[in-house]
Amino acid sequence: MSNVNSESPVPFNDLGRGTTSIRAEIDEAISRVVSSGWYVLGPEHNSFEVELAAYVGTAHAVGVGNGTDALQLGLTALGVQPGDSVLTAANAGGYTSTAARSIGAIPVFADVDPESMLLTAATIASAVDGLDAAPKVIVVTHLFGTAAGVEEIVEWAHARGISVLEDCAQSLGAMVGARRAGSIADVSTTSFYPTKNLGALGDGGAVLTSNDETAVRLRQLRQYGWTSKYHTSVSGGRNSRLDELQAAILRAKLPLLDGWNERRRQIHSRYESAVSPNARMVNTANEGFVGHLAVVEVSDRVAAKSVFDAHGVKTDVHYPTPDHLQPIASGSEWTLPVTERIAEHIVSVPLFPELTDAEIDRVCAALAEL
Repeated sequence: MSNVNSESPVPFNDLGRGTTSIRAEIDEAISRVVSSGWYVLGPEHNSFEVELAAYVGTAHAVGVGNGTDALQLGLTALGVQPGDSVLTAANAGGYTSTAARSIGAIPVFADVDPESMLLTAATIASAVDGLDAAPKVIVVTHLFGTAAGVEEIVEWAHARGISVLEDCAQSLGAMVGARRAGSIADVSTTSFYPTKNLGALGDGGAVLTSNDETAVRLRQLRQYGWTSKYHTSVSGGRNSRLDELQAAILRAKLPLLDGWNERRRQIHSRYESAVSPNARMVNTANEGFVGHLAVVEVSDRVAAKSVFDAHGVKTDVHYPTPDHLQPIASGSEWTLPVTERIAEHIVSVPLFPELTDAEIDRVCAALAEL
């Protein structure tokens, strides 16, 4: 193994670089909002909703406060009630489980495919066969930036009267055949948390749909359940609004998203070429992958981390504890062998558009040494 690297570490992420590269555009967007005197649900927000829907390929986009609110409101709009079950993967960070529990629903889990680490129609069918009752909604997370086989999942689910929600927080811009991820299921959600491929300078999220009635319901739900000002008629409403500043910043960034995603794919492709035969890059650079994370499957994560540390490469794990093994799920009887194995054998390496060639070289050197 190489000696400990004396250079500055390769950061896992550096949000400041991305902000600096478009500082003039961000400053202009902020100045525009400050001068307008309109700070919530104004023209920037409305224009961003239209632009985001056009980008994804849906009829509607509904801006909300954050990605978890988007999941909660999306589930509510699809009719999930307390006591209903919501089926999802247990290896995607726990966000769907949190959203389901927040409305009194019960998260239930399907195992994932060992190669893609995503839900498939086959893994979902196997899980549903073991349930006492069919779930109300299936949430498919396009994990790490790779689009799952959502078309087949939707076909399977709709044949059984089950709605499907796509979680696109890590996959905005990914293609599923000729369509964008987020345009296929009944509802889709995304997050604009700063680390996302399309990130705000704070929290934000959106729910997307092509169903007009669902869109109306979502707009009521995000603002107290109002059907008109100060008239609350819809149960399950809350205060969850994307503010004008974040909407204006996201409008400045959205036209750049495809270019950033392509840069992420280019970096990931270099990693794929460099990685040792003793390890595996989980994803492959193609139009179905937007490079949100570069995840490596290794036999011994402790040993792998020592290699990255020696090269001065910062790493993370997405995600170390599956949903069904979290303390909040104490007593859970779920057994998900693939999910549990994956959690012990993955490590994420730096992948963001502003990485320098020298930094990429150092990551590649570490990958080759695994």
